[in-house]
Amino acid sequence: MASVITGLGIAVPGLSPSSAGLEIFAIPAHAEVSNALSSAAQPTGFADMVERVKPSVISVKVTMKEKSTDAANKSDDDESSSPMERFFRRFGGPNGVPQNPDREGRHGEMMGQGSGFFISADGYAVTNNHVVDGADKIEVTTDAGKTYTAKVIGTDPRTDVALIKVDGGSDFPFAKLSEGKARIGDWVLAVGNPFGLGGTVTAGIVSASGRDIGSGPYDDFIQIDAPVNKGNSGGPAFNMQGEVVGVNTAIYSPSGGNVGIAFSIPAATVKSVIAQLKDKGSVSRGWIGVQIQPVTQDIADSMGLKQAEGALVADPQKDAPAAKAGVEAGDVITAVNGQSVKDARELARIIGGFAPGSTAKLDVLHKGKSRVVSLTLDQLPSAQEANADVEADGKGSTRGADVPRLGMTVAPAGKVDGARKEGVVVTKVEPKSAAADRGIKKGDVILEVAGKSVSNPDDVREALEGARTDKKSSVLMRLRSGDASHYVAVPLANG
Repeated sequence: MASVITGLGIAVPGLSPSSAGLEIFAIPAHAEVSNALSSAAQPTGFADMVERVKPSVISVKVTMKEKSTDAANKSDDDESSSPMERFFRRFGGPNGVPQNPDREGRHGEMMGQGSGFFISADGYAVTNNHVVDGADKIEVTTDAGKTYTAKVIGTDPRTDVALIKVDGGSDFPFAKLSEGKARIGDWVLAVGNPFGLGGTVTAGIVSASGRDIGSGPYDDFIQIDAPVNKGNSGGPAFNMQGEVVGVNTAIYSPSGGNVGIAFSIPAATVKSVIAQLKDKGSVSRGWIGVQIQPVTQDIADSMGLKQAEGALVADPQKDAPAAKAGVEAGDVITAVNGQSVKDARELARIIGGFAPGSTAKLDVLHKGKSRVVSLTLDQLPSAQEANADVEADGKGSTRGADVPRLGMTVAPAGKVDGARKEGVVVTKVEPKSAAADRGIKKGDVILEVAGKSVSNPDDVREALEGARTDKKSSVLMRLRSGDASHYVAVPLANG
């Protein structure tokens, strides 16, 4: 490259800087290039759009009584905390409640900061649940610098959406929630209150969609790379039409600051949630009463499925809608009301989007055959009762029998203290064995092998030998870990 530049420098040898020939040749050419550059299309910037939407964005300040520090000492695996809290402890967040730098204690009080935006002229506004959760007092400051007191109308921890109401005005500038779906590559503007710097605008693009960040069963986040920091929680992400495509709720950040990975709740989710919050202060979701899991490629191969799609029913709850309609463990739900179900998470979102009392038709693969079942959805319980984990420490139990080639030892459940009557309990798992590789651990209860119920080690062996005789490369086992059931595809060794 350097040689090219040098060559250009000596392209007209013998001409001095004062040469008339140079002036005649170079100056008009320079002017022509300058004119061409001036007339070329230039980036328009976002100023016009920002002027239009920025007044709808508010800064949210919360005050609450200082809580025990026990929450800050919870581990990432502490199931007593919410999924969103565990996510913030693990990855950091714009305004996570536990260990939250945005909430500082002063004289027995906790102060927090977040963002939000008006959705109506009479003062209704959207923010995150984790911004206002537990707040004793909420104040919002508008882009014009006016401060108002706000009250919580309703919250939905499962999607981290909150609806608040500001009194004292009827002509607040408000933003519109987008009707369309954000596309990967679209420009977005994040407006909010990072580090207390209200009215901050940052730009980026939609990096991905449908993100599952492990915060709950309805995860369907938009990922953006617009800089988002602590205090941006609850603020809007605008598209180029000035519509809100998402509500910023979390960031991935080992350092606690922006690294270009932020997550926003899609506008469609926000819209459906706030409609119920405004109407009754809470959200009711449809429920069919099944434990489900993804259909992995190993499971698909074990079941003879062509594609690893759908939601595998690990355990239908007794007397729940699915069980009443005839859905059984081992069934694969592939569609709801004609809408394809890609995976277990998508089924949870689809069913959760229906109101209790709605009727749904499920396309189900039952033992390799397709069928359609109709059912009426119940209401999702507000909390599931947790039973004590099965303890299988071998006290008073038989020594157990080895399961050849899988690297585990099992015993009838009825002979193991703390276990229930059904199935066989795994009493030992060899490290680096086929069982260990598939996550099977001591205390798990094997309920079925290759679709057959098992009650003793011989049943397990017979089912495995039957699968080998049928020349299957893997076998599907149904296990119970604690109070939850799931399927595991275990490879079968030759010989």
